[in-house]
Amino acid sequence: MSLAKITTVSGTACYVPGSDIDTDRIIPARFMKCVTFDGLGEYLFYDVRHQPDGTPKEHPLNEPRFAGAKILLSGVNFGCGSSREHAPQALYRYGFRAVIAGSYAEIFFGNCTTLGIPCVTATTADIALLASRVDADPTLEVIVDVEKNRVFFGPENFTVHIPESAREVLIAGKWDPIADLLEAEPAVAATAGTLSYMSR
Repeated sequence: MSLAKITTVSGTACYVPGSDIDTDRIIPARFMKCVTFDGLGEYLFYDVRHQPDGTPKEHPLNEPRFAGAKILLSGVNFGCGSSREHAPQALYRYGFRAVIAGSYAEIFFGNCTTLGIPCVTATTADIALLASRVDADPTLEVIVDVEKNRVFFGPENFTVHIPESAREVLIAGKWDPIADLLEAEPAVAATAGTLSYMSR
């Protein structure tokens, strides 16, 4: 199964401010009873987006002008707390395809990478600059260039960082290890056939 080579991600963006945004805030635990990840998107940031009775609170993701955003902007230590895979799945099901933040929790970062979601880091100043541009013009196209380690928006751009191991698998289309293993099934079977203990 061939995976898409993720060299760039482009689209509109939404800024969700804050540091240490943990996975319980991204997807509250009570919504993790699902058999599949389908439908998790509607519960993204649920408790900070809704009152107890379900009515919407003031939150960037509740603003119509940010509907359809593909790139999420946030602060440092994004995705900390529990290592639940549901958090990046909720981001993906909502429609986000890249994240720009100050830093990430390691397991969250890895789970995003295996979904094909580039998580790039940027300085606080650069994130604030981009957030201000997006606030002034929510239709602004933002391009996360994984190959060039840069983010482009209008006439402006800045450098971002992503670990080279993640960058390499994204641009090579090797970001899902399970899909990679399934694609290599003939080679795995051939190797297994040469092992004496596999024939017992």
